[in-house]
Amino acid sequence: MKAVQTDYLEVTRPEYVADYKIRVGFNDGTVRLVDFGPFLSKARNPDTTDYRDLQKFKTFRVENGDLIWGDFQMIFPTTDLYKGEI
Repeated sequence: MKAVQTDYLEVTRPEYVADYKIRVGFNDGTVRLVDFGPFLSKARNPDTTDYRDLQKFKTFRVENGDLIWGDFQMIFPTTDLYKGEI
């Protein structure tokens, strides 16, 4: 699908796939498969390492165009998600 021109980039349709992978849709029509596994395996902050629990990891949501977990314990720059780099 060809990307649509937008003034800003936001997450619109995240979908859990498997393990620590989420298919992330953006408001320009782009979709990326993002693997959070490597990030979580290196994480040392207890607020972040809690999300190694898959049930807790699956509790992500979109708020104001951002993909977040909990009370902002995990949030990533939308442009990094768009590039598939976290």
